[in-house]
Amino acid sequence: MAKTRRIERNSGVAIWRQIADEIRSDIMAGKLQPGARMPAEMELAERFGVNRHTVRSAIAALTQEGVLRAEQGRGTFVANARRLTYRIERRTRISQALAMQVSETKGILLGSSIEAATAEIAQNLAIDEGARVTRLETMHSADGHPISIATHWIDAERFPTIAEDYTVNASMTLAFKAADLNDYFRKSTIISAHHAAPGDLRYLKLSPGAIVLTARAINIDAQGRPVQYSLTRFSADRMELSIESETVQ
Repeated sequence: MAKTRRIERNSGVAIWRQIADEIRSDIMAGKLQPGARMPAEMELAERFGVNRHTVRSAIAALTQEGVLRAEQGRGTFVANARRLTYRIERRTRISQALAMQVSETKGILLGSSIEAATAEIAQNLAIDEGARVTRLETMHSADGHPISIATHWIDAERFPTIAEDYTVNASMTLAFKAADLNDYFRKSTIISAHHAAPGDLRYLKLSPGAIVLTARAINIDAQGRPVQYSLTRFSADRMELSIESETVQ
C-alpha cells in the first residue's frame, strides 16, 4: 500500500491517533468491511511510514473503542457492531429513539449544581444573564454500554426540583412531568464533531483522541418558551444522528 498523505508529524495530534482515525475512515468508506481481517502490522507500518509499535498503539485504541476486535491466535478483525441511530425529531427522546434497537436504555445523573447563567446560556433559555440555572451532568447507556454524556442547563426558578426529579426518575421527560411540564419540543439542534474531552473519554470508555458527535440543542414548551439548553456528546463509533428535516428547525 502507498503511504497515507494525511499523517502529519507536527500537527499536535499523536501519530498513532492519526493512524487510528485513518483506519476508521477506511472502515466508514467501506474499504474495510465488517468481519474483514486487518492487514499485518508490518504492512500497516509501511503504509503509514512508522514503526510497528506506533501501529500497535493505533490498533489497541480502536480495539478498546469497539471498532476492531482481537481474536486469540487469529488476528485482528473489523468489528461487526452496528451503530445505533438516534433520530432527532420534533419530540426527541433518547429512550424512545432507541427502543426498537436495544433491549434497555438507562439514564444516570452524574452531578448537579446551581450556577449563574452566562450570556450564552441566558440567550438560549431566554432568561436574564446571571439568573440562577440548574446544571445537570447525565450519562445514557444502551444494553450496558455508555453511548452519551450530556450537560443540561435549566431555569432554576421555573424548575427548582429538576435535579431531584431526575434522580428519582432517571429520565428528563419524567423529571419535567414531575414539574408539571407534560410535553416539550425540539426547537433547534446544531451538530459538530471533535476529539473527546478527558471527562468524556472516561465516561464513554474511549481512548485519547476518539471522535465524539456533539449535539447542541434547545427544547421549548407548547408556548414556545425554552425549557432546556443542552450539550450532548455521542461516541461516533457507536451512534449516528438522523435529522428529520421537516420537523427540526
